[in-house]
Amino acid sequence: MEVTYDASALIINGERRLIFSGAVHYPRSTVEMWPDIIQKAKDGGLDAIETIKLGEKILTNGTRTDKDLGNSVTLTTYTNVAGARFCFLSNVDSSNGANVDLQNDGKYFVPAWSVTVLDGCNKEVFNTAKVNSQTSVMVKKSGDASAKLTWAWTMEKKKDTMLGKGSLKAHELLEQKEITFDASDYLWYMTSVDINDTSIWSNATLRVNTMGHTLHAYVNRRYAGYQFSQWGNSFTYEKQVSLKKGTNIITLLNATVGLANYGIRTWYKADIKAPSGTNPVVVDLQGLGKGHAWVNGHSIGRYWPSWITSTNGCSDTCDYRGKYVKEKCNTNCGNPSQRWYHVPRSFLNNDKNTLVLFEEIGGNPQNVSFQTVTTGTICANVYEGAQLELSCQGGKVISQIQFSSFGNPQGQCGSFKKGSWEATDSQSVV
Repeated sequence: MEVTYDASALIINGERRLIFSGAVHYPRSTVEMWPDIIQKAKDGGLDAIETIKLGEKILTNGTRTDKDLGNSVTLTTYTNVAGARFCFLSNVDSSNGANVDLQNDGKYFVPAWSVTVLDGCNKEVFNTAKVNSQTSVMVKKSGDASAKLTWAWTMEKKKDTMLGKGSLKAHELLEQKEITFDASDYLWYMTSVDINDTSIWSNATLRVNTMGHTLHAYVNRRYAGYQFSQWGNSFTYEKQVSLKKGTNIITLLNATVGLANYGIRTWYKADIKAPSGTNPVVVDLQGLGKGHAWVNGHSIGRYWPSWITSTNGCSDTCDYRGKYVKEKCNTNCGNPSQRWYHVPRSFLNNDKNTLVLFEEIGGNPQNVSFQTVTTGTICANVYEGAQLELSCQGGKVISQIQFSSFGNPQGQCGSFKKGSWEATDSQSVV
């Protein structure tokens, strides 16, 4: 296997590849379970799996002991047959840090609600509360490709399905993924029923048990409506329908692409010119409803900017300490979960490019635009005594230090402010 890379992607055996990686929580499974877990990850589409390197042999083959050191601190020690050790110090107090004296193995400060990793049980190599990392606030810029797009459009054809015509027949409901080979999220089901006495069937109930996320129903080419599963579970579709004397054609569209699908399904197409430069490219899908997008035949993902998150629950501050709840550290309240979609430059041609949208709920594509992304502001928190390096993408340089504080600053990247105490010469030292 030949592996190289360029500015856009890894190149494996001459082909650009996007690597999909996942992680396995090794302590929650036995060594005997790992081959099956890894095979299932591979079958699920992963190309790579994160694995243990530091302390791997001791953690996977050693014995474990736990010692309560008091003040909510626990020392966990792994020891192998050769006497080699690997340790963890955990502090489950959500408010107070702890000073720990391990005698010959050294003294350590473990911040509140954190875990310290000790290589050889006497050298701190990591603490979950002392992570030094850079935060980059990205700025989106419109350029030579920002002009309004000219759209062509066509309705999704469904004449044959409305007439009960399909590509195969069966006397039972067939499983969707098996039939489509997982190449499509949609499948039409058609059947018919003959009615002789309309007096008892003029106001009937159509009932369908489905494991799909959404079901649309048509009776005699007339749209009966849609229903969907709120949480992606199986559900029973029920709608009042009117049947006629003779043959009645029932057409069902089953979808497995999220939650609510409804309205008129339309295809849109527009040609664009690739933005100049080398900065990353995104497409702003503001104004669209829900659907799927492609650039030059490459899928850039499903979109749903019309689904707005709750306006409640967000805060300017985030405290990781304490028991996790799903409302903890919420961001982006009152906005779509995603609005901008990355378009790899390897997908783009130098001249003409084609954007195709499959819109499911009647969104308006007139505000769709292509933009480039660059770094606007960079920020970081660094723990006392540690070293941090900051950098800008694309060879750009840092032009100004806008804020610096050695103390307890408040706020977040782009809007920091001084806290209740700090060193008076923080800015000048930096």
